Amino acid sequence: MDNGTRILVADDHGIVRMGLVQIIKQLRPLAILSEVEDYKALATLVSKESFDLVILDVNMPNGTLQQAIDFIKIKQPELKILIFSSQDESLYALRYLQMGAHGFLNKLSSKEQIDEALAAMLHKGRYISEEVRDSMVDRTLNKQQKSSPLQALSNRELEVANKLVEGLTLKEMSNQLNLHSSTISTYKNRVFEKLEVTSVPELMEVLRMYS
Repeated sequence: MDNGTRILVADDHGIVRMGLVQIIKQLRPLAILSEVEDYKALATLVSKESFDLVILDVNMPNGTLQQAIDFIKIKQPELKILIFSSQDESLYALRYLQMGAHGFLNKLSSKEQIDEALAAMLHKGRYISEEVRDSMVDRTLNKQQKSSPLQALSNRELEVANKLVEGLTLKEMSNQLNLHSSTISTYKNRVFEKLEVTSVPELMEVLRMYS
């Protein structure tokens, strides 16, 4: 059934990438797998070869996630994009779908969940977990309620906000997000202004209330 299915795995962490590839080989032994470790290599390969599914990390060198999604849409409009991230699914999954991805899979997912995601992406073209589906239904039913202030944040601002709450320093965030410390500082200031907070503990409380 999966004979000739071409899957591209894009992740800059070698251990994570190799681990996922090994699991996919077990689940889809006839699939043809390719690997890349940054956005530049991703663009090069997508320009040369056709794929049925790309499993895409959100933070890699030499580009941004939005640039990668837009490039894929231009080069291979039918290629399905499954975001593969350790970020909080309830906060980020819907945002990535709105950016143009077709599914979200958490890096902590079990082998069974990975199998479910592969099947859904390859045969239906979409995948989100039951938790996210329930969350989307809840949001729809609660439209009358006051919207979350987190909606005012851009994807990158929300990402920085969560890193701050995790206790990361500007330098650590700079390394993880491939951004200059001054840029991280700018995002931090925007987050504080938009959420009307003056400290990380206050930020933590806002995220706790609306996440």
